[in-house]
Amino acid sequence: MTRLSDLRKSYERGELDEDHACRDPLDQFRKWLGEAVGANVPEPNAMTVATVGEGGRPSTRVVLIKDFDERGVVWYTNYESRKGRELAGNPHAALQFHWVELERVVRIEGLVSRVDAAESDAYYASRPLASRIGAWASEQSRPLASRAALVARAAEFGLKFGLHPPRPPHWGGFRLAPDYWEFWQGRPSRLHDRLTYRRVPGEEGWRLQRLAP
Repeated sequence: MTRLSDLRKSYERGELDEDHACRDPLDQFRKWLGEAVGANVPEPNAMTVATVGEGGRPSTRVVLIKDFDERGVVWYTNYESRKGRELAGNPHAALQFHWVELERVVRIEGLVSRVDAAESDAYYASRPLASRIGAWASEQSRPLASRAALVARAAEFGLKFGLHPPRPPHWGGFRLAPDYWEFWQGRPSRLHDRLTYRRVPGEEGWRLQRLAP
């Protein structure tokens, strides 16, 4: 087996400089996400969500971005899950996209709030029936006796609601409103490109700055 300390990769697929970066981080994100989709990167909409729980203990998990605009980045989940409970206690969170094939990372930080009920209802209604039933069946992050118990709950709710399950009251969307963005492009010799966008009190728009890799 190859030793982990011997694993090496030279990043040579692209570059990112201040002159060609978008002035607005949302435009830069839209550009990079579109390129990830166009390059057929596996699950380009997958992102890691980091939250902070009691005692400052962090936790991460992978979810799927479902929308984004000038208000922020949206995903959907069970509000009673671990991340839901942690966000209720501390709304500060961080997101990360890692498009390995493009040698790119995007990091986003900000405050999280729930999307309004109508928006959650609309997205829930667009999901496949099995996924809508699954939102009722899964008591996310809670101990589970067995997979058979989970399947039985899904069957129970399937019989109860048929083809038209309503959105569970404990399930819906979160939106992270960014105040910090970072775009990372791998470069040779570990001299990577890192550009950040920050909100600065008293200034309009975003302040663009390069960080050392």
